[in-house]
Amino acid sequence: MIRAKKSLGQNFLSDQRVARRIIDSVSPLADDIIVEIGPGAGALTRLLAKQSGYVVAVEIDARFVDELYRTVKTDNFSVVNRDALNMDWVEFTKSAMSMLHPPRRDYPDRRRVRVVANLPYYISTPIIEKLLPLGRHRLFDMTLMLQKEVADRITTGPGSKEYGYLSVRVQYYCDAAKLFEVPPSAFTPEPKVQSAVICLTVRERPAVEVADEERFFALVRAAFAQRRKTILNNLKAGARSLEFKQPVESALEAAGVASRRRAETLSLGEFAALCAALYRE
Repeated sequence: MIRAKKSLGQNFLSDQRVARRIIDSVSPLADDIIVEIGPGAGALTRLLAKQSGYVVAVEIDARFVDELYRTVKTDNFSVVNRDALNMDWVEFTKSAMSMLHPPRRDYPDRRRVRVVANLPYYISTPIIEKLLPLGRHRLFDMTLMLQKEVADRITTGPGSKEYGYLSVRVQYYCDAAKLFEVPPSAFTPEPKVQSAVICLTVRERPAVEVADEERFFALVRAAFAQRRKTILNNLKAGARSLEFKQPVESALEAAGVASRRRAETLSLGEFAALCAALYRE
């Protein structure tokens, strides 16, 4: 048995009941192209390959490449020995589409790229941020196993203490749902924290309309800079670097946002309205 590397944050899923539950949640179809990040020894990979059109696994640990080919003996499967954090995901998604031949011209193209991953906790947030914009490139959804704390931050709504920049960024692109929690005993070795499985279904269009996404997310980040401060104080602190076109006080009033509110109470729609008011010429 290949031992987990602590330096890579490896905790391998060993509970087959949990693996089956994840596969049932994904419900792969014959036209689906599954990108699995961090397959490890293949607890999910074998099940995915049985039901999907094609599975391409991204595994940073070269020790598992031969092991995966040995245990997943199907012709609709391949492994790439890459670091998911340093990949060009747009190009990779385009190449993944070619793994499954397109249908005849007179038949609808139902191919979907879908991500399934048991993500090491220390890379979960940067990986998700890299994947979010891929909805423009046929990404349909992501079923992810994460630390419960991160899962709660992603799926919660305004008014919760977990709601923050990551919540807004994910929910701008995706409909986010927490599916179920997973105990440490489901892994080898056992992590010290509770895990959870979430599903991020990519929206056909973002949740709100903004003129400049980069500017919008910079504003949201500034709004959450110091959670105990009001939205007014946080935005005034970042006003110079963000180059607002309008005074913060008047923009808040125009957007219908009370100056004493905190960022954690604002919906995506309110952030979008505020962004439009701050950058109105």
